[in-house]
Amino acid sequence: MARRAAHPAPDAPTPPREAEAQVPAQVEADAEADAEATCDLCDLRDLGPTVLADRPDGTVVRHGGAVAKAHADGTDPAGHRARLAVAAHPRLAGILLPPLPTPTGEVYGRPVTVWPYGTPVDPADPDAAPWEQAGTLIARLHSVPPTALTGGLPTALPAMRGPAKAARALARLRAAGPHPAAVPVRRAWERLPAWARDEAPQPGPYALCHGDLHLGQLVRHPAPDGPWLLIDVDDLGLGAPVWDLARPAAWFATGLLPPEPWQRFLGAYRAARGPAVPADPAADPWPSLDVAARALTVQTAALAVVKSLAEDRELDEVELMTVDACDRIAGLATELAPEASS
Repeated sequence: MARRAAHPAPDAPTPPREAEAQVPAQVEADAEADAEATCDLCDLRDLGPTVLADRPDGTVVRHGGAVAKAHADGTDPAGHRARLAVAAHPRLAGILLPPLPTPTGEVYGRPVTVWPYGTPVDPADPDAAPWEQAGTLIARLHSVPPTALTGGLPTALPAMRGPAKAARALARLRAAGPHPAAVPVRRAWERLPAWARDEAPQPGPYALCHGDLHLGQLVRHPAPDGPWLLIDVDDLGLGAPVWDLARPAAWFATGLLPPEPWQRFLGAYRAARGPAVPADPAADPWPSLDVAARALTVQTAALAVVKSLAEDRELDEVELMTVDACDRIAGLATELAPEASS
């Protein structure tokens, strides 16, 4: 999207909804148990449990120095094990937050993992947002040779799930029912190349990718002021590294992110020799960024429409900006980049 073009298993079966309601309590118990083993290393022993997130794709509960996460229902077991092994791999030290070395189980069929607590980005202090650190960390992740990891993994590295998440957002839009804003969103989606719609392999050369990069995926560890690390490996895998730059690129191109933080992020990525865009600061990054940035814009707009329908309200100003960007994307050429080569 060139800126010029578009600004644990129960004893008896539990009904699904009842089980879903019980997930936070079960994850809380896991976090509490692991906090007992970790809180002698911190000053958080007296803190009670706190639900940080409770969504179908992840329930997260903090207790003291431990954070337990119930991952999405239907999580692929082999891919999940490989992603956890990557997070714990010594080669990723200083890039990814490693899980705690504790046994993991399930809550109503959803795998549970336990992690050390890290201080998240403060949304109330945008001037302190770690854009440079995000750019540097993702460049370092992309620069790790996959062959340096494969010998220490229980199975092969899975594919990065960014395009699959975008396709799932469009499926949710189709299932949500009619809405005027859905029309330009679907048209923009149809004009993306097949790989960005998860209908063909991603273009190479491949790199180790996060798959869902945004500022919510960074924490300071040890808390409160340790170095920044990447978290959440649910979408991590091999794929097109440009996808990890797509969300901030899309925000910049639609006017949601000012030029200054975008340049800080992109400059830090280039300075760390990230492979997704040309390293030369004078080179235009948009031929590389275009497809993935448009795909993330469409994904964001699709989820915005789904949310507005679920809440029975009009789209807000920011959501309308993403839909307007989709309308512009829909008027551009169908094929934006070559398909992946075999």
